[in-house]
Amino acid sequence: MSTKIPKIEKSNTFNLLTSIWIVPFIALIIAGWLAYQYFEDLGPEIEIIFPKNQGLVAGQSVVKFRNVPIGKVTKIYITEDTDGVIVRVRMNSKAARPYMTEYAKFWIVKPEVGFSGVSGLDTLLSGTYIDVYSEPGGTFRERHIGLTHPYQDSSKGEYFHLSSQDGKNISVGMPIFFKNIEVGEVAYKYLSLDDKSVEVVIFVENQYIPYIHTDSKFWMKNTMNVDFSKGKIDVDIAPINFLLRGGLVFSSSGEDKTKKVPKEYIFTLYKNKTEAESKTTGALVKENRAFMLHTKESISHLSNGSVVRFDGFDIGQVTDIKLSYHKASHKMLGEVLIEVDTSVFKDKHDSNATGEENFYTAVEEGLRAKIAALDPITGSQFIDLTFNHHDGEGTIMYNTKYARLPMTTQSSTGIMTSVSEILDKLNNLPLDELVNSVTKVVDSTLEPVNNANDLLVDLKKTVKDINKLTSKKSFEVMPDELNKALREMTKTLKETSTVVKGYDSNSLVKEQLAQTLEILTKTSQEMQVFLRMLNRKPDSLIFGDN
Repeated sequence: MSTKIPKIEKSNTFNLLTSIWIVPFIALIIAGWLAYQYFEDLGPEIEIIFPKNQGLVAGQSVVKFRNVPIGKVTKIYITEDTDGVIVRVRMNSKAARPYMTEYAKFWIVKPEVGFSGVSGLDTLLSGTYIDVYSEPGGTFRERHIGLTHPYQDSSKGEYFHLSSQDGKNISVGMPIFFKNIEVGEVAYKYLSLDDKSVEVVIFVENQYIPYIHTDSKFWMKNTMNVDFSKGKIDVDIAPINFLLRGGLVFSSSGEDKTKKVPKEYIFTLYKNKTEAESKTTGALVKENRAFMLHTKESISHLSNGSVVRFDGFDIGQVTDIKLSYHKASHKMLGEVLIEVDTSVFKDKHDSNATGEENFYTAVEEGLRAKIAALDPITGSQFIDLTFNHHDGEGTIMYNTKYARLPMTTQSSTGIMTSVSEILDKLNNLPLDELVNSVTKVVDSTLEPVNNANDLLVDLKKTVKDINKLTSKKSFEVMPDELNKALREMTKTLKETSTVVKGYDSNSLVKEQLAQTLEILTKTSQEMQVFLRMLNRKPDSLIFGDN
């Protein structure tokens, strides 16, 4: 039995479909298609310059537009000719190209925790990224300047300019309130060009702009208000979320809603509501002028920022204080630079003279500056512009860098200082001798008056001493109780002198004189009790002897 082996014929024809090469060929086609799709969708490459890198990572950080990733950071580097950090970004969509124009605004988004809240929480998982704001149209740009803060679309609101003396407790992002409704935020905070104030720029949403007028007042929102009106105490404490965030508040009259605030107008930012609602003087546009004061009075309680007042109104402030020792007088001489709003002195009935001209005229007519006590307890001081003095005529001098304003030598001090001076003077008075003399006179009335002339001499001397005491300048500032007691003693002694001069009989003189001196003795004893109370507790004039 024979077995047939099938004969295999060799084929020289190549069949791709049945060949093993079909697999890599298909893979090559797919790869080519993917490459085509990648380069087809690949967008342009741009560069963004930031002041510094704030957490961006090349190959990881993305660029988002309307919260959609449109690119990725490919490289971060610095160059000698660029002040900052250059971030190169490859856009991954051609659709983003029309937005990479001069209207594009870039800023870095990172997690931040502050008094205004928590922002950038999405970066805790995705990482720091670059956010974009842009509008269609414009010319494509390959290089852009990044922002240091999130961009605020001005079409959704308006910016307003505020000015503060120190900018204390003000931060970027702090909310703006109107009737306890959040209407905007603090956008910028920077030092003024003259380094004398802090400029604050706020952003307010469009729907609340009609409530802001030139007569609106801005102030720091109070954390606690205490109202004593209506016969009761009303205490209002802000909620805990506001205590952490802070904020600014503004008022509105509600009138002329269609009238816009001029772009160059600057609002004053007050420290609190009480200061904002106090009476205002002068023009809307302040006319501040600097003047120098030279004084030998003690200015230990005067500081930069102390107010300058005229007729009870705040019209300026102290801007600088310099002290120097004067060896001839052994005193510290003070040079005080003040700033006065001369628009306060503008007379609306006289359109020809400016406020500054009226101020200079007032100085020639007797206006003087003096150091006065602002707080009667602590003795803190301020500059008072007043006509109430006895100095002669004076003029403003121009022999220095700043015009020199004349001062009056009369000054006032704190009430505690005055009380101490009164006690020192009372302690030095010969009150013991005076009381002993009066007691001796009272005892002598128990016996017949043999020598009325001698008694008259003693009484005249006593009256003279007390008149001398009451005529002193310090007597004018003595407490009312002491003033009343001493004047009653003086009156009693004068009545006694009159009785002695016109006596008709010894019995009548004896009776009237004994009665009068008995009243005098009682008054003197009451005065001694009062003086001992003052020595033991000087502040009893204010707080009582409790």
